[in-house]
Amino acid sequence: MAPLDLAIVAGYLLLTLGLGWRIARRQATSTDYFLGARDLPAFAVLLSIVATETSALTVISVPGVGARGDLGFLQLAFGYLVGRIGVAVWLLPGYFHGEQETAYQRLESRFGPGTRRTLSATFLVTRFLADGVRIFAGAIPLALATGWTVSTAILMMGVVTIAYTLLGGLRAVIWADVIQLAIYVTGGIAALGIAWSLAGGPGAALAEAGAAGRLQMIDPAFSLTRTYTLLGGLVGGAMLSAASHGTDHLIVQRLLATRSLRQARIALVGSGVAVIGQFLLFLLVGSAIWAAGFAPEGMLADEIFPRFIIEHLPTGLRGLLIAGILAAAMSTISSSINALASSVTYDWYAARGAPKDPTRLLRAGRWFSAGWGLALVGGALLIAAAAARTDTPIVVLALSIASITYGALLGTYILASERCPAAGTDAIAGAVASMLAMLGVVFARTLVTWGVGWMEPLSRLAWPWFVPLGTALTVTVGLASSLIRGRAR
Repeated sequence: MAPLDLAIVAGYLLLTLGLGWRIARRQATSTDYFLGARDLPAFAVLLSIVATETSALTVISVPGVGARGDLGFLQLAFGYLVGRIGVAVWLLPGYFHGEQETAYQRLESRFGPGTRRTLSATFLVTRFLADGVRIFAGAIPLALATGWTVSTAILMMGVVTIAYTLLGGLRAVIWADVIQLAIYVTGGIAALGIAWSLAGGPGAALAEAGAAGRLQMIDPAFSLTRTYTLLGGLVGGAMLSAASHGTDHLIVQRLLATRSLRQARIALVGSGVAVIGQFLLFLLVGSAIWAAGFAPEGMLADEIFPRFIIEHLPTGLRGLLIAGILAAAMSTISSSINALASSVTYDWYAARGAPKDPTRLLRAGRWFSAGWGLALVGGALLIAAAAARTDTPIVVLALSIASITYGALLGTYILASERCPAAGTDAIAGAVASMLAMLGVVFARTLVTWGVGWMEPLSRLAWPWFVPLGTALTVTVGLASSLIRGRAR
């Protein structure tokens, strides 16, 4: 790495540490630490949501999707916007009744504490697994740029991120997200311009991509096995977004930190629009790299953009993009640490009778934050070892893992509606049955290679349909359990 590039990366790391140290002086209670004193502006939360949900996956993996295929991935993003609108209308008002600290506290009044802790545990497992993949993704370009191993890059990111997250809490996480989003979007725009110039200009690059069918955006076909179709994107994307933004505490925590329900709705729906634009940017980056001839077939999809950064961008801009990808990965770590620690602090520690003094909860929350930080770094190291020989795009791997539990989470919230006869035991039965079934679906291809031939049809199911299937299983089993229990009574 050139001295200027190294200076830019080091400058970003020092900036985040300074931000965490400055905000640390304002942390007096657990509400300050985990919810930013419920006083964060909508625009900052909007940008933080975009940065958190896409992070390094967008910067690394989506250009690979664009270089290997077309713009069909955007159909999923259209579904994301539909799902956010649904959450803003139906789910968000319930979060602003009373003083709720986590996404699962509202389930306690409907189903009791057992269901709240079950769903909280589901969130903890999902977030731990999916974000381990995301952290691994962010370490790839850093390793390529510095010559370090991926494991060394993970450790370096982990140490710095744990430090500023422990100091500044959610407020530091969100403002760091705003900075990192600005950095990597700016770098993405610059990379697109350079890739277009290397391909003979925007007109030539777009014409070549269009002639090869790489600018196709809409696939109207009905198929359960094709990954990106309009129906699959709208239905699967909407339900995935409803689960991740309406039931996953990683996002709900940010919405609870806004000043009002109106501000939360602006942040949530606005983030859906911003995500469409961001996906389009990085898909076009991949298409331009392909048109310039820098995406050979033998190269792993998730290495296409990192290698383009290292080999074809000028000094300074290369450092900016590396800093942006590093910042995106660090955003994932910090967001997960804070959300996981918040859930453990309120859903388990305080809910089981621990002293609820805000200052004492703040101390406990910082200890939980440190523990989860170390666990996430360790999980990323294990995933790095397991994923070294696969060409599955990291964005697909992460979303597939999340889909194991997102259907169960969304289905439980449907069962929690006032007109539904399900009780807490029914909701838990539905969620457990759904997660067990989705484990088989997500890993069906692996099971087929192990000789489980009857799983072959499930192995061809496209991953955007995972959350709709998991949701349907949860609701069906929950209602069936309610019916059986009623008859037995």
